[in-house]
Amino acid sequence: MDRRGETGGRTDTVINPECTSVSRGVTVKRRTLPTAAAFATAAALLLTACGGGDDSSADSDQIAGAGEESAQPSKSSEPAAPQQDKPDGVDVSLPADMKLVFDWDKPEDENEAAAMDDAANYLRAIYRGVDKRTTKDAAITAYSTGEGLHYGETQINEWIKGGWTGTGTRRHYDATTRSAANGESVEVAFCADTGKFYGKEVKTGKVLKAEPSLKDFNYYKIIMIKHPTGDGLWQASKVFVETEAKKCQ
Repeated sequence: MDRRGETGGRTDTVINPECTSVSRGVTVKRRTLPTAAAFATAAALLLTACGGGDDSSADSDQIAGAGEESAQPSKSSEPAAPQQDKPDGVDVSLPADMKLVFDWDKPEDENEAAAMDDAANYLRAIYRGVDKRTTKDAAITAYSTGEGLHYGETQINEWIKGGWTGTGTRRHYDATTRSAANGESVEVAFCADTGKFYGKEVKTGKVLKAEPSLKDFNYYKIIMIKHPTGDGLWQASKVFVETEAKKCQ
């Protein structure tokens, strides 16, 4: 787990849905490291992006994940959150020191705008799971399904295993959307700058910082599919991540 909030590593191929850890094509076996060192060096070791093939599949005329079945969202039994934090009746609120900024303009297409909103909610759900120390929060199951759900759970578990939560600001920008011909799938692509988002040791409260670098920049393609019964609800079904993305600098 990188202190910037994304299990990292550099690869041109999105690995299989099992999310096997790899380092430039070589399987990495975990070993015990001091906590801060493990957090700071994991970006060079791990990639846990889920998808069904290489990243180029998302650039074809057929959007990956189109036609995939969607899971039923569950509702949270936690105390009520402010209305703006419950866009679909599911709490996606985050602690005050954990900020996710989405610096992008919504597309004119209604479906693409809804898919973009719920891609943002999907990321909020992941970091809510990090904060709550669980993969069972209602938000992650509401905004993801299939490989998207597996990816989110994998990310959350890496933080939990390391004994970390997050603090600071993640900025998301340069977003684009692209619809499948059948209108049931939308690709939401964007850059993320995690240079001001840090890991924080849960037990000690120590914030783990590193020098700014290319590792601060990731490029995402999230395939959102329309929930068959949810009114305007879209779920992440596949996630493609290019780490150390120069085009996002």
